[in-house]
Amino acid sequence: MPNAGLRVSHLTKRFGSGDTEVVAVRDVSLEVAPGEVVLIMGPSGSGKSTLLLMLGGLLKPTEGTITLDGLELSSLSENRLPDIRLHSFGFIFQDFNLLSALNVQDNVAIAAELAGAGRKAAVAKAAALLTELGLGRRLHFSPEKLSGGEKQRVAIARALVNNPALILADEPTANLDSSHGHETMRLLRDIASERGRSVVIVSHDARIKDIADRVLWLEDGQFKRVVEMATDPVCRMSVERELAVTGVRDGETYYFCANGCRDEFLGAKAVPV
Repeated sequence: MPNAGLRVSHLTKRFGSGDTEVVAVRDVSLEVAPGEVVLIMGPSGSGKSTLLLMLGGLLKPTEGTITLDGLELSSLSENRLPDIRLHSFGFIFQDFNLLSALNVQDNVAIAAELAGAGRKAAVAKAAALLTELGLGRRLHFSPEKLSGGEKQRVAIARALVNNPALILADEPTANLDSSHGHETMRLLRDIASERGRSVVIVSHDARIKDIADRVLWLEDGQFKRVVEMATDPVCRMSVERELAVTGVRDGETYYFCANGCRDEFLGAKAVPV
């Protein structure tokens, strides 16, 4: 992945020293390609939040490097990071973090204005993006008048408005019911793929595993397990490769959610693996 997407190399974060030292993240390496969605899961206290803060340039690593599209973020001075965060990162939070004093359109437009866009251009970008996300009739609503799913769509629009290379989501479904949470994350998955954005999601919600290309398990500050995902070519459902029904055609292995999809796709040529 030369000079594209996110590259993390041997990242470590220590707090304190001596007998009180705590290693929150320990020698973590990771690559996320443009258009790829990586879900990081793990128990409370495993280092997920610390890792996300470092990826977003909000916390300096003790050791290791973070490179985004060829720029080594971990070596930048503090006064350069705010501008980088505005242009290169999109943040999505579990509490939405929408400004109640602003309407939906202005909650998105303000992010563009802070990044240097003029007021007219910022409002136009916000309106176009919100309309694309199905909120064209909510532009002048107060955030308080929106459902949880709609608030999260506004948060996604705000994260995308400056065309960031990397989107970071912290427990984005925590305040949504199962249906709205999954629908919203699948929307983010589609946007990431279509726009070529790298996405890293930190979550306890195992119900959204199927929107990820990879699921990483973080425990004691280290990655312990990697779950590789694949897309069923018939129903387009994401499935874990380890648990999927598989079949081979023309020397290539395909992954399916069930025997029915495998047989429909491969027909008489179905060869179980």
